[in-house]
Amino acid sequence: MADVGVQAPLLPSHLDCKRKMSGLTIKTNFAMDSFPDYVDPFESSGETMMESPTAQIPANKLVDKLRGAEPGRHPSPQPTHVSYPLMAKINGNGHRTLRSATVGYVAPEFAGKAEQMKQVKAHINKCKWIPEDLIDPQIVWFYNELGIDDVYFELESVEAISNHITSLYAAKIAAFSREDKREEIRLDMEASDHAIYIDTSEPGRTAIGGPRYEHRLEAKYLDNTDTTKRFRVETFRSPGVLGQKPDSKAALRCYFVYQCLFVEPNADPNETRLEVISDRMFMAKATKNTKQIYQEIIEIAVTRNGPVIEVYDIEDSQEKRLVIAFRSRTARGMFSALSDLYHYYGVTSSRKYVEQFSNGITVMSIYLRPAANLETAYPPIEQSIHQITKEISLLYCIPQTKLHNLFASGELSLQETIYAHCVWVFVQHFLNRLGSEYASLMAALDIKNNAHAEILSKMKKRLRTETFTPDYILEIINSHPGLVRALYASFASVHLKVGAEFDRHYIAPTPANEVLSDARLKDKITKDVSNEHEEMVMTAFRVFNNAVLKTNYFTPTKVALSFRLDPSFLPEMEYPKRLYGMFLVITSESRGFHLRFKDIARGGIRIVKSRSKEAYSINARNLFDENYGLASTQQRKNKDIPEGGSKGVILLDPKQQDKHREAFEKYIDSILDLLLKAETPGIKNPVVDLYGKEEILFLGPDENTADLVDWATEHARSRGAPWWKSFFTGKSPKLGGIPHDHYGMTTLSVREYVKGIYRKLNLDPSTVRKMQTGGPDGDLGSNEILLSNEKYTAIVDGSGVLVDPNGLDKGELHRLAKKRVMISQFDMSKLSRDGYRVLCEDTNITLPTGEVVNNGTQFRNIYHLRDTGLTDMFVPCGGRPESVDLVSANKLIKDGKSTIPYIVEGANLFITQDAKLRLEAAGCIVYKDASANKGGVTSSSLEVLASLSFDEEGFVTHMCHDSRGNAPEFYQAYVKEVQRKIQDNARLEFEAIWREHEQTGTQRSILSDKLSLAITTLDEELQHSDLWKSESIRRSVLADALPNLLIEKIGLDIIIERVPDSYLRAIFGSFLASRFVYEFGSAPSQFAFYDL
Repeated sequence: MADVGVQAPLLPSHLDCKRKMSGLTIKTNFAMDSFPDYVDPFESSGETMMESPTAQIPANKLVDKLRGAEPGRHPSPQPTHVSYPLMAKINGNGHRTLRSATVGYVAPEFAGKAEQMKQVKAHINKCKWIPEDLIDPQIVWFYNELGIDDVYFELESVEAISNHITSLYAAKIAAFSREDKREEIRLDMEASDHAIYIDTSEPGRTAIGGPRYEHRLEAKYLDNTDTTKRFRVETFRSPGVLGQKPDSKAALRCYFVYQCLFVEPNADPNETRLEVISDRMFMAKATKNTKQIYQEIIEIAVTRNGPVIEVYDIEDSQEKRLVIAFRSRTARGMFSALSDLYHYYGVTSSRKYVEQFSNGITVMSIYLRPAANLETAYPPIEQSIHQITKEISLLYCIPQTKLHNLFASGELSLQETIYAHCVWVFVQHFLNRLGSEYASLMAALDIKNNAHAEILSKMKKRLRTETFTPDYILEIINSHPGLVRALYASFASVHLKVGAEFDRHYIAPTPANEVLSDARLKDKITKDVSNEHEEMVMTAFRVFNNAVLKTNYFTPTKVALSFRLDPSFLPEMEYPKRLYGMFLVITSESRGFHLRFKDIARGGIRIVKSRSKEAYSINARNLFDENYGLASTQQRKNKDIPEGGSKGVILLDPKQQDKHREAFEKYIDSILDLLLKAETPGIKNPVVDLYGKEEILFLGPDENTADLVDWATEHARSRGAPWWKSFFTGKSPKLGGIPHDHYGMTTLSVREYVKGIYRKLNLDPSTVRKMQTGGPDGDLGSNEILLSNEKYTAIVDGSGVLVDPNGLDKGELHRLAKKRVMISQFDMSKLSRDGYRVLCEDTNITLPTGEVVNNGTQFRNIYHLRDTGLTDMFVPCGGRPESVDLVSANKLIKDGKSTIPYIVEGANLFITQDAKLRLEAAGCIVYKDASANKGGVTSSSLEVLASLSFDEEGFVTHMCHDSRGNAPEFYQAYVKEVQRKIQDNARLEFEAIWREHEQTGTQRSILSDKLSLAITTLDEELQHSDLWKSESIRRSVLADALPNLLIEKIGLDIIIERVPDSYLRAIFGSFLASRFVYEFGSAPSQFAFYDL
């Protein structure tokens, strides 16, 4: 192999006809805006495209049947667009036919080409690298045989072209000198604003080895994280083969990469006029026909989330033009993955273009034709192209995986490969379970013994991290492509359902494979694997297949892959509380779950970011357990409301930390695929639904998603979701939302517990020294600062640690809280002489006490565990889950006594349950998150209730702010009623826990869970009791449970009519159960309920 690297060529800039590099400036006579106008020779006909006749026959009779039927709901806008093939009378495939003379791009003719060739010859001759008698053939070959258009020659300098020709000649010599005589010529030249690659490739085959130039240009240019730089690509295959051998098949492919110079660099995302959003080179080179094609596809793409796919026939040719448009930055690795896709079907490309537009749309245009050099029999080009267009949607979801080589080499199909990737993700989260040995150890030890509990805690963490690493699991999957194929066939046989009249272009997307029963699959795995570990990994594929109740995997259009799973496979020992529902979502940027404990449930969606690969590994390892813990906490804190607990967590991939919006949008849209009934054949086909019941999720904002809630609400509305008003809470007031942060909903509940402790112990808040994690930049942290009147001695947030033993300046803290900024912006002049601030980036800082802090980040991470003697009340308002566990809790205990007297856990899961019990045993008064942090869920529940109670007109009138931001009178009054309800519920639970602790001595953290369990258990019983069946009792309870304002505005009868019965049952049960348990305790007498 001859890999030739040369100095980067010097190109002129777009603006001043100069390009500076390595301190040199090369001038040319070419200006970017000087391309001559192209005159379409067919313009006089008044027709640039020929539409298929209007008399069309559906490719699928089922489509015709559905079109004739009157749907219950009109087809809604979908996230992806595909031209559905309707067989026309002429060309029979629904593709528009392009006249060959008008297709593609026309390079402006370079008038100085002949003179430049003479100058190039002189320069090469001067350098003496090529024998004089061979110079002319090399120049002619380079100029005329490689398919390079005149733009390149007009842009490049004589010196740069000479270097390229000389380098290619050297590559030929190196290839000739190879022992195996393989004909390979490779050349790459990369600069910050352009690049050229020349590679040897055989049409229709993916080169697994070698430099993989398409991957390189993607990583460096197309998928560059610098959003200020966008690049267009042109690539051509040389017409002839390389070499003189009769069996020579390889040809040269040239790639040219140019930085875009947009007409309007900052175009609006909805702008579609090409004369505004285009790159100047595109405008100069594209034919009128191409501009029309791009105009149409961009107009559709700006309204979609996924790809828009079109195919065009080219007149008098087998060649097809495939055009794909999608939002930039949403499909990393798509360019090279497309090559692997069409190669899989025996198709090659003659030309490819990647065009960028300043409205954020990327368009790829590929000219495809059969690869005539391949011996293997492939389907006809028409069928292959149709299958490629269908599979682009799947490829867009996850363009590149760690198993991609199995697809590129042809060992597995695209469907099999991406299926294996999805199961690989699944296995990572559910294979490293604790096992029977841990159960035996737990039975042998006394978990009430602190020493034993600590051993179990450490053992649990170790078991979760050892043995099956992601790489080890991947290695096993890579070793068994045959098993993957058999397991995929089983998966597809259930979820890919097509009738006998499925469209005529359909071909098997994966090699035919016998579908084995689960029992036979089990036997095959046992026979094929080499050891127990391999058997465990491949058996997990069977577990996955059996758990999938429905999936959008085979939906024609999608932006991510979602799976509704039956959670019964989870071991009860580790997850004692059975989940009701479970979604797994996998995108090209992330993975995520949504878990819920009841049919009617609500909870926030959070995005987890990772600062390093190590942090990502930890976050990935803990993802499901964290999600389960958050949903479980939500279930306990939702005791006062009709909805059960749920939570969604999205983990961004290590290299996609800036793609949180893209990941969130794909997560939401793919879940909607499984919640909404499909009504658009060819776009959203019905999925196989083994669950068999309608599902509605109630979601809300959480970490890193507060600014995305409005989009989710509008998107659900645009997709025709009848429950769009209640889909997301925490949305902006213009959509009828009640923002938690603006009205301090979560903090109001936390404050009731803080104030309750002061009230019971007769403490003066102004003398209480307080520490808080989660700073003035956050929702809970900022409102806690604004509503509190304690003496702050320490605040820890994402930027660092702020401490003042004499009390932090309240005015300055209020300023930061109102601006929602971190303590890094604290005015240091407001600190006393004993105060200090250590930021994460600080090193070797000397504190007023003389202590030296070597690492600011490490100091920040453990400050809350230091024995400073400066904290009476600790209120965690932010921080990662398990920031205090059983081991680290010992740092807060000195001589058997807690160094912090009072803790109100505002942040979810900040302290583990065993750590809370250890601290309580050491004398600390602890109120856990499930009790303290429930204000937000109450607010959200009442927001959902209002959206269900009003019709659309009433909702807009009474709950939505107008265009000037003015709140309706009803809205203002309703918010105040919500705030009162939050405070009342918090006060009731605080008193119940305090009272029962005084009576029984049971630790408060246990009582909190006992109350939650008692309420939720009684709730379920009441919903299905004779009390609900009694209309008079039902109406009486609902009249007390529903907000008076809603009843006065709408009327009880209309509310009962509009709100789903299941939701009314949940209101009935939760209201009666919570009021009863708060008054009579978690274990009342059997007659107490009838005394109520």
